[in-house]
Amino acid sequence: MKKFGSVALVGRPNAGKSTLVNRLLGEKLAIVSDKPQTTRHRMVGLLSEEPGQLVFFDTPGVHRPLHRMNRQMVQHAVDALEEADVVALLVDVTTSFGAGDQYLLDLLAKSGGEGVKIAVLNKADRVLHKEKLLPEIARYANTGLFRDIVPISAKTGDGVDRLLALFWELVPEGEAAYDPELLTVHPERFLVAERIREKVLAATRDELPFSTAVKLDAYEESDRLVKIYATLLVERPGQKAILVGRQGEMIKRIGTAARQDVEEFLERKVFLDLRVREEPDWRENADILSALERDVF
Repeated sequence: MKKFGSVALVGRPNAGKSTLVNRLLGEKLAIVSDKPQTTRHRMVGLLSEEPGQLVFFDTPGVHRPLHRMNRQMVQHAVDALEEADVVALLVDVTTSFGAGDQYLLDLLAKSGGEGVKIAVLNKADRVLHKEKLLPEIARYANTGLFRDIVPISAKTGDGVDRLLALFWELVPEGEAAYDPELLTVHPERFLVAERIREKVLAATRDELPFSTAVKLDAYEESDRLVKIYATLLVERPGQKAILVGRQGEMIKRIGTAARQDVEEFLERKVFLDLRVREEPDWRENADILSALERDVF
């Protein structure tokens, strides 16, 4: 029998979940940034190989939510770990164990899901003396929560083949639920909006990455050209001024980088029109959040 099952990647912000899912899929699905809270939705990646089909859930980093949007993000992660056949807790071994890590362990212990749990110790390539991993391995082994503990580097690929083999071993038998040609279930326009947001994250700092969203206003396709009209939402006048930049320099730079990335993704010429709009407290606005969620699937 073929294998079919779901794997939830959960962890704190910046643990490397999106980098790992892209590595496992062999293609870029999730956007990647050094900013915490880059992933805002449950991203679904599909891997179809000879053994069967795996459905990966790349989830937002679990953190203390300060806004309605953040509560929604954390709920996406909790829902995924409740539903998945395998729950992989990603741990950044270059950071010290703290209250956030303990909260995640408590969350896994209380989870009503029946998924098999494994601990994935990521960024092991940045630990110069590998014996320093031993206390971390012991820490997670002593919880009694995890069937396996696997050190990896999502960035270099070290240990990822072993991890993938473990996923295949742990998921149940079953027939594929999705077309094996598919990489994801998300619509093209959502993935485009995410790539635009990735360029905003790369160009900005401080509070702006957290308080910016990308809303697609129009998406017009033809054989040779895709016309995309998008609005960047911010919360305050000062944030709008930064995103627009002096004589429009910043928004032009973001637009150029985003257009080039989207053209490579779509394999077509792209016309991209970006505007910036101030929308006070949009992260608390249920209507705006619902509209953004509708674009995900």
